Amino acid sequence: MRRLTTPSLAGLAAAGLLALTGCGTQQGTTAGGEPAATADRTIVAKRLAHLTRPHEETGMTLLEGPLLDEKGRLLVVDVTAPAGEPKVIRVDVDRGKGRPFHTDERGVYTSAQFSPYDGRIYLTDFAHGEIVSLAPGGGDRQVFFTGEVDGARMSPDDLAFDRQGNLYVSDSRGMTEGKAEGRIVRIDRDGEKATVLADRLAAPNGVSFDEEYRGLWFSELTENRISYLKLDDKGEGASRHTAIRVDGGVAQTDSIAVDADGNLYQGLHGRPAMAVYDRHGARLATIEVPARHQGLESATNVAITPGGTRAYMTVSGPSGGYVYTFDALAEGIRQSNGG
Repeated sequence: MRRLTTPSLAGLAAAGLLALTGCGTQQGTTAGGEPAATADRTIVAKRLAHLTRPHEETGMTLLEGPLLDEKGRLLVVDVTAPAGEPKVIRVDVDRGKGRPFHTDERGVYTSAQFSPYDGRIYLTDFAHGEIVSLAPGGGDRQVFFTGEVDGARMSPDDLAFDRQGNLYVSDSRGMTEGKAEGRIVRIDRDGEKATVLADRLAAPNGVSFDEEYRGLWFSELTENRISYLKLDDKGEGASRHTAIRVDGGVAQTDSIAVDADGNLYQGLHGRPAMAVYDRHGARLATIEVPARHQGLESATNVAITPGGTRAYMTVSGPSGGYVYTFDALAEGIRQSNGG
């Protein structure tokens, strides 16, 4: 997700005010042994759709959680959409047009993901500490998880599913207060058991499995670092280490996606761009919007077409919320589609 600027979660829930965050560095080889893109390679994305303008009630708009369904239709969430306005938007990627998909009176949604277990769309509600789900076609809103985990309510930001449908959530608890109280939480697919896999984190944001489901990549927004959490055969944490330190300048690390070659796409807040790294931490490229496109402050997340390379990046700022498109470095997989 992004960086919260409201003074309290209560104010966030009432006003829907959130602000984004994320960034990147190096050089290597592809899985086939060919020279990889160099660190100074820039890929310029093209504008596909202008979906939202800043809301009068919240003073901003913030697109997140791009998610493609099996028919290639794109969904995005608008984090700061007030009650009654579209909180989830469906985008016709051929026409570059959006239409409302879901709204409600309460949710402050920061990510979206299809479950491999029941096929429903799962959304993280940052302000209320909940994870809710929708039917694949929209509607039938259900609360999947709410309440405390080890005595503290979550501030769920992004999520990832393992092959069995268990959820792994970045809990940005402590971000508003500037305290390293964040966690990575595993929730069983029935929603009955929640386990803390990593704690004392600095506003964890993006979270994604690697391409082989051996571990999780996660970013810490206020430390501009990406860590790797290796998992054991029970899907619980075995070890973790800092993997990449992102030189973001004024920008901070937002959401993460992983392609079929294991490359990481690190969203940035404070700059409308994404940094791309290989699995060894080498900086491969930077995805940017055209310099003439003004009023943009973040590129939060990306969805890469499963089995293809067309990528859809959510970009926002004072000029509104947009989807940009570019050719990814490798094909998309589940780990680069939502979350």
